[in-house]
Amino acid sequence: MYDSGKVIIGLLIFAGIFLFPFVYQHGAPAEKPKPSLDTPAIKALPVKKCVEDTHFMITTHMQFLNDWRDQALRDGNRWYVNKAGKKVWISLQNTCMKCHSNKKDFCDKCHNYAAVQPYCWDCHYDPNGSKL
Repeated sequence: MYDSGKVIIGLLIFAGIFLFPFVYQHGAPAEKPKPSLDTPAIKALPVKKCVEDTHFMITTHMQFLNDWRDQALRDGNRWYVNKAGKKVWISLQNTCMKCHSNKKDFCDKCHNYAAVQPYCWDCHYDPNGSKL
């Protein structure tokens, strides 16, 4: 145990490096993202309402989009009737992205926060016309 001083210093340095992120953030979680709804299409709407209510879209939009995909591509059904009885064309690019055209400020904010990489853009183009 002739090097106990070096071992203790090494452990303190390791503990400092390990604990730095926790101390720096003071144990607070990262701030939840607030997606931007500031697009020309949304501003032009007389009533700011999505295909379904906001809570439903936030919590289940991925399953909803998967169901839309299955209905459109596998069943040949291109129309969706929402809970309010309104008929909507099933299309990610022509329905969803018509209003939510700011992919970087809308989609990417939440997906980056949640650390998920949706596979929508494997087949679809982003609203600016570039395949990602």
